[in-house]
Amino acid sequence: MQVWGNFVSSGSCAPVHDLVNLRSEAEKRKVLGDKRYIPPSRTLSRDTMKFHWLALLIVLGAALFAPAVSAKIIDEKDGYVVSTIDEDSLFADFARLSVSTITQGQRDYYSTYVPSGKTSFSHYLSWGSVANSLALTIGTPSGILGTYYDSSDGSTDGRINLRISRTGGLAQGTWPSSVYGHRVSGTETYSYQTSLT
Repeated sequence: MQVWGNFVSSGSCAPVHDLVNLRSEAEKRKVLGDKRYIPPSRTLSRDTMKFHWLALLIVLGAALFAPAVSAKIIDEKDGYVVSTIDEDSLFADFARLSVSTITQGQRDYYSTYVPSGKTSFSHYLSWGSVANSLALTIGTPSGILGTYYDSSDGSTDGRINLRISRTGGLAQGTWPSSVYGHRVSGTETYSYQTSLT
């Protein structure tokens, strides 16, 4: 293929097309048989692409901020804030993972040593059956924060997910907690997990 001025020849002397009068690079590619030619019906306009990018950014932004918005403060005492945790949260470092059974009126005791420098202590109690109800009592080295029930987080779903935090850091020492069979028919299996950050 040879180019003379504004004309392209495929080997003969007769001009094939006037490439200067073609409006776009895509039209030139189509005329020349370039395999990179994409028909206009299969391309997106700049405005459409900007809209798609904007929609993608909005969805990603909502996903990033949803967990922060979904936490709800349910109690404040002695500088500690007790808030809910999204049930899909995964704890990176389990201090305790326990699976046990409980009956009506029974109380199981736990304790976790909290070293200095920690700012958050998460508790996750799950038993799954909304027909039964358990309670979680959480204490600090100097007293009791409170007793929390299935409905404390606003939903009755067979779980209690709580995070205790304090701006200046958690008190160093042994933190007691207990699981209580508040309303249990027969025997209920539960799992109890804690995590420090």
